[in-house]
Amino acid sequence: MPGIHIEDEAVHIRPVAGQRKSLNAVMADLAVTLKDAGCLRTWRNELLDVIGEGRRLGAIERAAVRPLGLLTKAVHLNAWAPDGKLWIARRALSKSTDPGMWDTLVGGLACAGESLDLSLLRESNEEAGLTAGDIENRSPLRVILRMHRRLPEGYQVEDVLVSDCILHESVTPQNLDGEVSDIRLVGMEELWTMVEAGEFTREAELVILEGLQKRLRDGLLP
Repeated sequence: MPGIHIEDEAVHIRPVAGQRKSLNAVMADLAVTLKDAGCLRTWRNELLDVIGEGRRLGAIERAAVRPLGLLTKAVHLNAWAPDGKLWIARRALSKSTDPGMWDTLVGGLACAGESLDLSLLRESNEEAGLTAGDIENRSPLRVILRMHRRLPEGYQVEDVLVSDCILHESVTPQNLDGEVSDIRLVGMEELWTMVEAGEFTREAELVILEGLQKRLRDGLLP
């Protein structure tokens, strides 16, 4: 493609003489070219922010993010019950990544133009049927790590953020978007057994372990 230069460590996008295209238009063309070449696993019709040097530069089709190694931001919710058990969700078998594995009750990527708090509220409703009132006492989102790893579809560079809340005993989470096959409430012994058995996604495992450490520091675990 004109203006695209590929090296071992990076893909460079440069202005093209005689063309007056916005960065978003170039990104859109790039995503379609990758799709037509069979380089994308799916096509989501969903835009994610393109972030560089700490600021938003534009947006691109979600399916092209990992093949290009672009930074994403994932928001998670550790939803605890009043008795100290944890709500967890099982990913549907139709998911392209980690199908059938266990996950945090809520977890998803921030979409283009969304604040992180809005992303968490949207994901909480779609994945668990939770309203803003259900999680109004949650803790502020915090970054627990930036993940770097190779995946079948490309390279993951992702800030993993998490918030904690205690759901009222009257609240029973229910999936609304069809991307979750099961939701359960588990005690600490069962949760630890599942972690040791590798039943959680890598991200969920890290989020849960960080949440347990925080609750231990706060004196909420024996």
